[in-house]
Amino acid sequence: MTASRQRDILGRSPIDVHVGERLRLRRTLLRMSQEKLATALGLTFQQVQKYERAANRISASRLYQLCRVLKVPISFFFEEMDAEGRKAGPFASRKAAPSAPVQDDLLRQPDTIELVEAYYQIGSPRLRARLLEFARGLADNEANSKRRGRPRTSRPVRTPSTD
Repeated sequence: MTASRQRDILGRSPIDVHVGERLRLRRTLLRMSQEKLATALGLTFQQVQKYERAANRISASRLYQLCRVLKVPISFFFEEMDAEGRKAGPFASRKAAPSAPVQDDLLRQPDTIELVEAYYQIGSPRLRARLLEFARGLADNEANSKRRGRPRTSRPVRTPSTD
């Protein structure tokens, strides 16, 4: 079966899903709401949602418009296609599998992006190291509590002092 005929369980093309994920990624990185993007495109935010979920396909003219608003080249929307399972040659056939939504990728989560930005706004390398140590302690505490079946508050985590 050719790639153009492959669909996931919702009937979406893997390429359309990928382009929608890249759209959401770029919008999130710019900290742009769906409403703001929709206004810039002359659409409703629901239409932007449908593009991001690949419920609606993005036309060439709309893709061009998105590139201008989001300040990326068209190639941005097709980057990492190989990492998502494309075989040798463009659009080689493979079984269509549901693509994991962008929100399932922890490094693309809005909270993760905010945390990394805040981390690098800390000027002191020593304070950044202490914050990292603190975060690791919280994570270890949570993991240990879950293994023992105890509440998360079972073991206090030392809070680093500020410099």
